Amino acid sequence: MATLPARLDDSHKGSYGTVLIIAGCRSYPGAAILAALGAGRLGAGLVRLALPQGIVPEVLPAVPFATVLRCPETAAGGLAAEANEQILAAAADADAVVIGPGLGTEAPTGELVDAVLSSVTAPLVVDADALNLCATAGCPLLTERNGPTVITPHPGEFTRLAAAPMPVGDDERARAAAALAHELGAVVVLKGHHTVVSDGERLYRETAGNPGMATGGMGDVLAGAIGAVLARGNLNETQTPECDGTAAARRATASMAALAVHLHAVAGDLAADELAQDGLLPQDVAERLGRAARERQS
Repeated sequence: MATLPARLDDSHKGSYGTVLIIAGCRSYPGAAILAALGAGRLGAGLVRLALPQGIVPEVLPAVPFATVLRCPETAAGGLAAEANEQILAAAADADAVVIGPGLGTEAPTGELVDAVLSSVTAPLVVDADALNLCATAGCPLLTERNGPTVITPHPGEFTRLAAAPMPVGDDERARAAAALAHELGAVVVLKGHHTVVSDGERLYRETAGNPGMATGGMGDVLAGAIGAVLARGNLNETQTPECDGTAAARRATASMAALAVHLHAVAGDLAADELAQDGLLPQDVAERLGRAARERQS
């Protein structure tokens, strides 16, 4: 598993990467907040949020450290097709991109997801509604992507992507995650009890974490956290040394994704120790990501 590079005395925000998070709609503004907290609390140098302009007043006060792209929105409050050019330009300047938390599944949003999958070459985390849109389209753009890709399905999303029932049991889940990773050419983070990370060859099974983390929004924090680790790794040659081929890139990406999963799980345990499982909220986990990270710093 990867480690977080130590923060040097002469570093600046550019030393820790820019994460672009494409998230949120009128119905789910909180998802963008939680993803931004996940990225910020794992040390991304700059967090940028691409948001429908109508939810900016709700989101920005909760994450004042983030910069915001105020994007055109549909009548229903999602990202409009007119936002695509603006978002793709921001993605070209990012060290990692996260797309999907609370995004909605309108047709213009599907066009945006297609555009991002087709043209973004930075490490990409595909989460939540972006996965549902991919499953509806049959996933062709996932398999054709030119860049490291992490997908983060929960069991229901996994079933839609794989077009097969969700297997029961740790070993069966691990085999299913590896098979989907191999099929799509992506790193699969199959969330749940003992979250599994696979690049199709290697496998990481997370044993930390607790049932208190089974609550809405926890995956949004994780998506942002994975984005932060990928952005930092993308700038650190000891983590991603000019990967010589797709398989090597996937191995490095899987290692970094597994690190983020581990830190998220450990932060969940720290939060549960203080607050009890029944009182656990996603933002409690985000607030403890830095403490969790101390043990994995190189």
